[in-house]
Amino acid sequence: MSDLFAATQSSADYDASHIEVLEGLEPVRRRPGMYIGGTDERALHHLAAEVLDNAMDEAVAGHANRIEVSLEADGSLTIIDNGRGIPVDPHPRFPDKSALEVIMTMLHSGGKFSGKAYATSGGLHGVGISVVNALSDDTTIEVARGRELFRQRFARGLALGPLEKLGPAPNRRGTSVRFHPDAQIFGEDAAFRASRLYKLARSKAYLFGGVEIRWRCAAARLETGVPEAAVFTFPGGLADHLRERLDDRALVVPELFAGRADLAAGADGKLMGAVEWACAWPQWGEGSASFYCNTIPTPDGGTHEAGLRTALTRGLRNFAALSGNKKAGELAGEDVFSGAELMLSLFIRDPQFQSQTKDRLTSPEATRLVENAIKDHFDHWLTGNGERGKALLGFVLERMEDRLRRRAEAMVKRKTATSKSSLRLPGKLTDCARGDAPGTELFIVEGDSAGGSAKQARNRNTQAILPIRGKILNVASANTAKISANSEIGDLIQALGCGTRDKYRPESLRYERIIIMTDADVDGAHIATLLMTFFFREMAGLVRDGRLYLAQPPLYRLAAGGTVAYARDDAHRAELMRTVFSNRTKVEVSRFKGLGEMNPQQLKETTMDPASRCLIRARLPENAEARADVADLVERLMGRNPEHRFQFIQSHATSIEADALDA
Repeated sequence: MSDLFAATQSSADYDASHIEVLEGLEPVRRRPGMYIGGTDERALHHLAAEVLDNAMDEAVAGHANRIEVSLEADGSLTIIDNGRGIPVDPHPRFPDKSALEVIMTMLHSGGKFSGKAYATSGGLHGVGISVVNALSDDTTIEVARGRELFRQRFARGLALGPLEKLGPAPNRRGTSVRFHPDAQIFGEDAAFRASRLYKLARSKAYLFGGVEIRWRCAAARLETGVPEAAVFTFPGGLADHLRERLDDRALVVPELFAGRADLAAGADGKLMGAVEWACAWPQWGEGSASFYCNTIPTPDGGTHEAGLRTALTRGLRNFAALSGNKKAGELAGEDVFSGAELMLSLFIRDPQFQSQTKDRLTSPEATRLVENAIKDHFDHWLTGNGERGKALLGFVLERMEDRLRRRAEAMVKRKTATSKSSLRLPGKLTDCARGDAPGTELFIVEGDSAGGSAKQARNRNTQAILPIRGKILNVASANTAKISANSEIGDLIQALGCGTRDKYRPESLRYERIIIMTDADVDGAHIATLLMTFFFREMAGLVRDGRLYLAQPPLYRLAAGGTVAYARDDAHRAELMRTVFSNRTKVEVSRFKGLGEMNPQQLKETTMDPASRCLIRARLPENAEARADVADLVERLMGRNPEHRFQFIQSHATSIEADALDA
């Protein structure tokens, strides 16, 4: 340990020379996670969203009506709009540089701070396009402005030369951005996925009916189900999107509640923005909700979601009062949202988000603005057709009664418990109907997206679903207080009902099998490892009794003619190609990135149905000495001392063969 601290023993060794000042875009390259949330596939595609959002801002502001999105053969992405074009004249503060170069090479530069150039926009901090530039190894910007064409190239945040004037462009206007993500940041194998970009481009077109988005994909980059070229234009906006999402599902009320309204004027007399919504209540299914602000997805909802929730809940309460129905007094937002398909798109000046990745809207005024804009429309929609209003009210009241019944039974006693004390269950748990443990299963799934698919794919009688958000706490490196305060671990302990460590009681375990079901990627493996560490440290008896399993979702789907098969990994895919598809000339192979990309039927057939799935059981050795070796390995790999992990990697790095890894 003396070597470990040799460099930090004396405070005299720490002086002004150790203080770094990062300039330009170097902070982005040093800490990309601060700006795009990481360096994984999601973060990589966040670059595409940043550039596309800039083009959408031009369209929403009324200066563009066409956007082109092209995935090139070399993996570059090109996004073109016919808007005003990035300014190319010298910047007042930096006269030796054009405004274009300032925007591309300096953080917190842009035209969206004052609100003069854009009434509403997705960009707020002036970091989007400069971050894209910083994390790309080749970026080319072309601007057609003032009937002239300009171009400038960049690499890793640095200009490769001055702005070039290419000549007249009398029939062209707007901005073209072509960039290639840097392998030094995202890894050699990182690449844009056509299916994900196609979905992104299509969803943006739904969010603003005044824009046409043209999609093109090089043949070398095509994936199954993605066309080489397409044109998206949806004058119906969110309503068109929701009808497509509903497909042929029967609705409680056949008509959608959809519309668009301007927001109330601010103190300056100008409109605060606009809101668009589309809502439906299917007769079956779990339902889903999508929220946007200034065309930016906000998957965690926020204050605009709260405004919609309040408007719908109060509207149904008022309708119940007019109808003489006295049951709606305890109606809550969760009763209205449960099972519903909801879409909300808000356009607002100066929105506030929880982070740079903008997953949650926090603008406090959004709740009031959205509620006031929607409530009258919803009142008219309910009362304009009495039968429609009564049908929806009856459906929502059934949900309310279910909720109240669950609340009354919140102190649940399962037949497997010997104690007469009751157990409170976490709200995010979707429990199974069976009351006793034999034959039941709890699936621990990664995120709400996979949780939604799993809920639709499960056997409601015997299979329960508990979604967890992201990577849970590493219990091997946390103290007891931190573990006790962690909400995800608290929910898991509550759902299992058997206690932890010396208080673990196998007879009180509420399920026969505990199944970890995560994505078949590096992040999924990390989450599974953290969960296995939790069970080993906190509920070793559960593992020792053989109650813990790992689900094995497929990595590939192979199809030819009417034959469909699923492959667990590359080796299994090769085996299927040699056997099942040996006589096929053309086999369609699609790769599943995660459980959320599988439809419920596929998830059921491949991963959840006991008749067709494959599970790996986690067991502890019977021999006490071998168990001690396992405990030592967990401590070295997951414990507080990083030096042990470093030593383990050093000693094993040269001996690991990818095909020989055995979980």
